Amino acid sequence: MAPWRWLPPLLALLLGLWGLERGGPGGSMWRDESVTWQVAHRPLGGLWRLLGEVDAVHGLYYLLMHGVFGLWDGGLWALRLPSVAATALAAAGVAAVGHRLAGERAALCAGAVYAVLPPVQMYAQEGRSYALVAAAVAWATYLMLRERWVAYAVVLLLGCWLHEFAVLALLAHAFTARRSRGWRWSAGVVLALLLPLAVVSVRQAERQLGWLGRPSWQDWAAYGVVAAAALLLARGAGRELVRVALPLVLLPPGLLMVISLINPWYVDRYVLYALAGLALLAGARLARARARWAWAAVAALLVPFALWSVWLRTPESRKDDVLAVAAAVRERARPGDAVLFMPARRREWLLSSPDVYASVRDLALDRSPAASHSLWGTELGPADIRGRLAHAPRVLALLDPVGQPLDPYPAEAAKREALAGFELCGVSEVRGARVALYARSGHCAT
Repeated sequence: MAPWRWLPPLLALLLGLWGLERGGPGGSMWRDESVTWQVAHRPLGGLWRLLGEVDAVHGLYYLLMHGVFGLWDGGLWALRLPSVAATALAAAGVAAVGHRLAGERAALCAGAVYAVLPPVQMYAQEGRSYALVAAAVAWATYLMLRERWVAYAVVLLLGCWLHEFAVLALLAHAFTARRSRGWRWSAGVVLALLLPLAVVSVRQAERQLGWLGRPSWQDWAAYGVVAAAALLLARGAGRELVRVALPLVLLPPGLLMVISLINPWYVDRYVLYALAGLALLAGARLARARARWAWAAVAALLVPFALWSVWLRTPESRKDDVLAVAAAVRERARPGDAVLFMPARRREWLLSSPDVYASVRDLALDRSPAASHSLWGTELGPADIRGRLAHAPRVLALLDPVGQPLDPYPAEAAKREALAGFELCGVSEVRGARVALYARSGHCAT
């Protein structure tokens, strides 16, 4: 193997390892990663029963992480290293595609561009499946160019089972390979073997994606910027490279956004793999660049990219920090204190810190997440919640930040009404959350 081939994956690996814990001592973890942690730590039987109810779309990834934690329960490093490794593999795949289509110089540039793209860096350090999906799509694209159809079907199917929306890469690949009988057979096999997962996940879609809204103007603007950049970079590029790269960067996110006007399914990370197409176009353009102004423009882009990269390695780059929430509870809780999650799905903030969760009484809990085969457990009805609160001297309420809409459900309203009879002793604000201590009159200091 030529020495240059190691450079893109090595760059991706080094960027992935830099600041991997994301924060100071103990690091940080946001709620989606916490789901990975707590689900992957369940026994296989419990994990299987959970997937029959919710999150089947992430089932293969959870099984993989169950194996990782079984071999080495190494905290944040064990949680994120698979994504780091997958990003290095994806960078190598992008370089391999670039080499096939445009030569060594373009391959080196494309792989390096992919590694330094801020969204790629973000998900390289996240305990979710998106980096693994991107690696599968990058290598499936390479196998398509080599006409290795059995391997192509296996690798792309793996990506689709890690996350269903990898199937949109088939539409991009059709621009290059649709006339090939081998590709048509491979595409049919992928679709047929993905169908069982699709059937289950459609049944779970309301619980899985019910929180999503239609694409915002920011989503459309971001897509417009990426599309404009891709079209500009495609000018003068080789025809074969454009046929591979341009559909890959434009079609999966564009189609998912259009679908989301009817069924809101779009989140940019679901099609992270599309950035491989942008990296290929940028790499080909850089390989041909000779003018000083072109390299000056690259140098100018590196400044905001560097600042963005530093920010991505801070807790503030994510919506919340479940480890900071757990630390605040640990600091404020006294023996016998109760905890109330408002809303109930914020139970996730403590499920990845089982020692902290075990130290407080979960006042509203009816059945635990494991017992109910759910992500966050099930809660009591409004009357029972009021009854339990009536006998609690001190309650730690875990709340969303100020300004977030309040859940209208009766059980959530009952929590708010019952807490109105308590004294607010103090509030600790952490990233994406508030930890409020409520007590009966005279119990704040005890």
